[in-house]
Amino acid sequence: MSGVGTAGGGRDAGDSRRVDRRRIDLHTHSSVSDGTDSPSELMDKAVDAGLAVIALTDHDSFDGLAEAAAAAKRSGITLLPGMEMSTHLHGASVHLLAYGMDTEDPALNAELQRIRVGREDRVGPVLERLSGLGMQISREQVEAQAGDASSIGRPHIADALVEAGLVGDRTEAFDRWLHDGGPAHVERYTTELPAAIDLVHAAGGKAVIAHPWSRSSREVLPPEVLAALVAEHRLDGLEVDHHDHDLQTRRELRALTEELQIIATGSSDYHGAGKLDHELGCFTTDPAMYERLLS
Repeated sequence: MSGVGTAGGGRDAGDSRRVDRRRIDLHTHSSVSDGTDSPSELMDKAVDAGLAVIALTDHDSFDGLAEAAAAAKRSGITLLPGMEMSTHLHGASVHLLAYGMDTEDPALNAELQRIRVGREDRVGPVLERLSGLGMQISREQVEAQAGDASSIGRPHIADALVEAGLVGDRTEAFDRWLHDGGPAHVERYTTELPAAIDLVHAAGGKAVIAHPWSRSSREVLPPEVLAALVAEHRLDGLEVDHHDHDLQTRRELRALTEELQIIATGSSDYHGAGKLDHELGCFTTDPAMYERLLS
């Protein structure tokens, strides 16, 4: 699959009174990565939420896009093919949203495969650390939670901990055990951020940094670093409106995108039951910014 968007017919005419053409959600996840809805279920829920455009941005994988495109066509919603790529800068994790790229691009897919293998390879060491901390779960329990995901990640380990009654929810699992630098954290392979931006561009896509100032990310991505990424690697935009950014942070980031003349996006970062406070459409992208993303 390649291209920037897939428009559907299906339910569009019947739902036209409910769908707000200004409601555009550009960051969502399905069960192909760490969401809990299948790609088809996600498209149906997006229509029910009154969205006109949705991007499926599963972690390091395009595997859900074909199913999502078919469901979008039936449902009458516009799908923007996307992906959220695991990257790093100066040793810190940074997530990069990619949109409209050629999903068959060999170089990009080879790098995504390398990232997925790195994620799979650290499951065993994480489980060993958890065991040493008195949190005993098996790989089989984790695989049961992963289902049809392209690779097993920390969210699936968190779900196994929840299922075993060892923590209350994913948030607790990450806050207590699995967060970067936490008691059970194990490093894995990710792509250097500038190289990832270049790979996305080489595949014909646009690159937007996800939730750039969430938690301690502001220290890794201060304005001068973001400006350098724009100048030297043509970074296309920043995800401004996101659940992890408070109002003041959103204002500062929006002012920065205006100064740098790049795109400002907004989105839910929806994961289904994985993140209960990230409802579809809780934050959206301005239609003018969406058009710039497509241009």
